[in-house]
Amino acid sequence: MNVGRLTSALRDVPDFPKPGILFKDITPILGDPDLFREAIDLMAERHRGQTIDKVAAVEARGFIFGVGVAQALNAGFIPVRKTGKLPYETVEVSYELEYGTATIALHSDAINEGEKVLVIDDLLATGGTAAATVQLVEQLGGIVHAVDFLIELDFLDGRSKLGGYDVHAHIHC
Repeated sequence: MNVGRLTSALRDVPDFPKPGILFKDITPILGDPDLFREAIDLMAERHRGQTIDKVAAVEARGFIFGVGVAQALNAGFIPVRKTGKLPYETVEVSYELEYGTATIALHSDAINEGEKVLVIDDLLATGGTAAATVQLVEQLGGIVHAVDFLIELDFLDGRSKLGGYDVHAHIHC
C-alpha cells in the first residue's frame, strides 16, 4: 500500500469552511475506487488478526472509512452521531470546540461490557471529537483498542487529548 498515492490525491481547499482554514478534501480518494480501497485496506491492515468486536466511527466522513474497516475486520459498526440524530435511547457527551461546544451520542446498547472497540475518523485535528468518542465507548463498558485516522494535522496536536491510547494516523500534514 502506497501512502504517497493517497497523500497526493488529497486536495487542499483554502478558506473552507471559514477564512484561514486549509481544508484537506478526501473526495478525490473517495472518487477513485482503487484509492478508496487502498485507504480502507491501509486503515484495517494494522488490526488484522487482532480481536476487534466493534468499530465506532464519527459522522459524517468517519462513517465512510469506519464501515469499510468494520467489514474488513469482520466487526460490528457503531455510528457516533450528533445529539438528536439517533432513534433509540442514547448516552451523550459534550466537549469543547474552539468556537463553542458540541455533543455526540451513541445508542445505549451499542457496546457490551468488555468489547474491544476501534475508534475511526477521517482526520485528527484538535482531538476533541475523538476524545469524546473514547469517553462514550468507555462509559458503555467498552475497551478502546486503538484510535485511528487516515489523516492527522500534526500542528494542532490533537493527539495530546488522547494520551494513554494507541493513536495512529497514516498521513501527516
